[in-house]
Amino acid sequence: MKEIEVIIDTEEIAEFFFHELVKRGYVPTEEELEEIADITFEYLIEKCIIDEKDEMD
Repeated sequence: MKEIEVIIDTEEIAEFFFHELVKRGYVPTEEELEEIADITFEYLIEKCIIDEKDEMD
């Protein structure tokens, strides 16, 4: 299987969820969005979809 580099930005995840939730009639707070983004990021790591890497690498 070919390896590709993907950059996951939790702010981008939060923005995506905000727009999707608003379309569905929900208005999440900024704190709720940050939690959702963090949970999503942790899920991707746990499922080995991504590896966590420091920005300094």
